[in-house]
Amino acid sequence: MMAPQAILTVDLGAIAANWAALAARHPGGAVAGVVKADAYGLGAAPVARALLAAGCRHFFVAHLAEGVALRAALGLGPMVAVLNGFPPGADAGAGLLPVLNGLADAAAWTAAARAAGRAPPAILHIDTGMARLGLEAREVARLAAEPALLAGLDLRFVMTHLACADEPEHPLNALQLARFEAACARLPPAAREAPRSLANSSGLFLGPRFASDLARPGCALYGVNPTPGVPNPMRQVASLVAPVLQLREVAAGESVGYGATWVAARPSRIATVAAGYADGYLRALSGRAAGSFAGQAVPLVGRVSMDLTTFDVTDVPGIAPGDRIELIGPDNTPDDVAARAGTIGYEILTALGARYRREYRAA
Repeated sequence: MMAPQAILTVDLGAIAANWAALAARHPGGAVAGVVKADAYGLGAAPVARALLAAGCRHFFVAHLAEGVALRAALGLGPMVAVLNGFPPGADAGAGLLPVLNGLADAAAWTAAARAAGRAPPAILHIDTGMARLGLEAREVARLAAEPALLAGLDLRFVMTHLACADEPEHPLNALQLARFEAACARLPPAAREAPRSLANSSGLFLGPRFASDLARPGCALYGVNPTPGVPNPMRQVASLVAPVLQLREVAAGESVGYGATWVAARPSRIATVAAGYADGYLRALSGRAAGSFAGQAVPLVGRVSMDLTTFDVTDVPGIAPGDRIELIGPDNTPDDVAARAGTIGYEILTALGARYRREYRAA
C-alpha cells in the first residue's frame, strides 16, 4: 500500500483569470506571462498552456533550458524570451529570444545568429536602477556614439525592470521611469523605435505612466499580492494539504520535535503530517505557523523537520489519521505563510518541492 502523500493543487482557471485581470489593467499594450522557476513552482508547462489558451502570446523564463522545455510545450507560435540571456555557443536556431544584458551579449548573439544564417531577434535590457543585469549608462552612451553596434539586430522589445514597484511612493519608481525614457531616446534609431516593456506585477498598479507595449507580470499570476498593504486583488491559485500520519497524546511538560523547542503546557494531542523542509515547507516556519483543519487553525509546534511537521490539534475533535491539514490555501495564503516565515510569497511558492502529488484544475 502506497504511503499517504501531500497534495499540491493548482487552479489553472485562477491563473487564467488573474492574467485576464492584469491584461484589463494594461489596455494599451500586451501582457506577458513570466513562467520562470517552473512557473514559480507550480508547473511551467500546464501553467503556460493555460495562459496561452487565455490569450497570452509572450512568455519569459530565466534560463535557456527553461526556454527549450517551454518551447517544446507550447510549439512555435508564442514568443519565449530568456531573461538571463544565452550562454556562449548556444544554438541560435532554438526559436527563442535572448534578453541582451550588455554590449558583449549583443555582439555575441549577432555573431552567432549570422553564422547560423538567421535573423537575430532579441530583447535589449537597460538597467535603470536594479544594478543586476542590463546595459549600464556608459554602455547606452556608447551605443549613442556607435550605432553600428546594434546593426542587424531585430529588437522585438527594449525593457527595464522596476526595483520598488511594490512600494508605490518610493522615489526610485519615478526615477527609473525617467532614466528609461532618457536611455531609449539615446538609442540608435532602429532601437529607439522598438516597442518597450516596463511594468512587472506591481508596476501594473502604479498608474498609466508605467504602461508600455508589453507588461511582464509574474507573482500576481500565481496569487501573490502585488499591492502589499491593501487587499489582494488576485485570485488564489495554490493549495497544499498534507495527510496526518499519526496522532499521539503528549502529557503536560513533555516536548515535541528536535531541540525540544516546544513543551506542552497541558495534555495535548499532536498530529504528525507528511511534509517538511525537503518538500519546501520552510524550517523558518517552526513554532510560528499554523495549519488549518475544517476551517479551524491548528498551531505548528516544534521544529519543521525534513519530512514531517507536527501540529497541536487538541482543540479539534474528530481529526483522524488520513485526514489532511491545509498548509497553503484559503486560510493560509502564500503571503500569510511568508509573513510567518519572515520572507515573501515568491519564496513560499518557488520552494515547493517535487515530492507532492500535483493536481491541476482545468482553466
